[in-house]
Amino acid sequence: MAGVENVVAVLNNYSVAVLGGGYAGITAAAELAAAGIKVSVFEAGKVLGGRARKVWLEGKSLDNGQHLVIGAYTGLLSMMAKVGVDGKVVFLRRPMELVVEPGFRLACPSLPAPLHLALGLLFAQGLSWSERFALVRAMHVAQAAKWQLARDITVSRWLEDQRQPSGLIGRFWQPLTVAALNTPLELASAQVLLNVLRDSLGGARSASDLLLPCRDFSALYPDVAAQFIEQRGGHIYRSRRVRRVGKIQQGWQLNDDPEIFDAVICALPPHGLAALQVSVPDVLPAQLGRWTYQPIVTVYLQYDHTVKLAKPMLGLSNSLAQWVFDRGFTHQTDGLIAVVISAEGLHQTLAQDELAQAVVLELHQRLDLPIDVSWQRVITEKRATFACTPGLERPANQTSEAGFWLAGDYTAGLAGKGDYPATLEGAVRSGMAAAQGVLKELDQ
Repeated sequence: MAGVENVVAVLNNYSVAVLGGGYAGITAAAELAAAGIKVSVFEAGKVLGGRARKVWLEGKSLDNGQHLVIGAYTGLLSMMAKVGVDGKVVFLRRPMELVVEPGFRLACPSLPAPLHLALGLLFAQGLSWSERFALVRAMHVAQAAKWQLARDITVSRWLEDQRQPSGLIGRFWQPLTVAALNTPLELASAQVLLNVLRDSLGGARSASDLLLPCRDFSALYPDVAAQFIEQRGGHIYRSRRVRRVGKIQQGWQLNDDPEIFDAVICALPPHGLAALQVSVPDVLPAQLGRWTYQPIVTVYLQYDHTVKLAKPMLGLSNSLAQWVFDRGFTHQTDGLIAVVISAEGLHQTLAQDELAQAVVLELHQRLDLPIDVSWQRVITEKRATFACTPGLERPANQTSEAGFWLAGDYTAGLAGKGDYPATLEGAVRSGMAAAQGVLKELDQ
């Protein structure tokens, strides 16, 4: 016990700057604060959350996108518990059920793994028996190979190798891949998709549970984590953009400000790193300049308060709209529907009003929703995620310079795998890895 107290006392003498208040940055800061480090978080925006944050529009509290959490997101859920978030309050948790119109439904019964997956796949609705067996066969092949490919290929190529019928691809593989990787099948990494399936459908029964947030994405975790950090002597600076990071004899300096830090965790998005000036040459990953990115568009539609979907979340196959969320189930905003369109596509050629009207028409034709809405808004994240392509070389959290670390859903992590797509879980895992690396480095 005395040894632990001595370590904490030593760490209390250190200070670390975290650049970026998204899920990766706020996680790294919370981990460091819990270990006794004096942390300062610098966020350029007014709200925390990064690419998963609250947006105020004409008096409505919205999100800049819809992000689904699953039971397999153990990193996120453990960090939320650590900072004091009650998962039973902030999530609507339900056993996995994927409903994609027209007529497809995959639900895993409350049975021990892997029986829950086998029966769920075998009795999936909206598929012919040949399609069901093709789906079961593909999953069995992936499980038998321990979810590992000899060589990473695109999802479309993998589906072709597994002889997956086109109808099955349209109802299951297409919406699942785009939702998980935010990358078209023709470009998406099959290995990363298998990693997601390994931890969700291939994991424990509870790992495939769907957790629908009942709070905006800033209140869900980053805002509570910020309070956790401040209660431990840390600082959260909003609307504070860091443009320069300098290495001097005493430590690290930001924007030529007088405060000196013992280490820096850069949790800016990969495309944001290009604008950051760091005095240490070649410390930022060169390969990021060659990366491409994928958008996410969210169309908010306010119907009459009596309008309600059959489920909190519905998918649409072969349509402009991909996933439809009823925020009346989760956010007590009756009649407010959020429609998500992930990855690149023809929708990018439409003006915002044209896109909203096209989505309204689709929902009217496919889900029998009214043709009239009282309010509509389109929110576009043009570089919401990196394009998750086969064999993508991702940087480690640790850089070539001691005391300068990276955090973000784009990193490979300390193990060097980089096995998750650009998700909240990927961001949190990276933030935890960066914090653990800094703690080890400072304790040497």
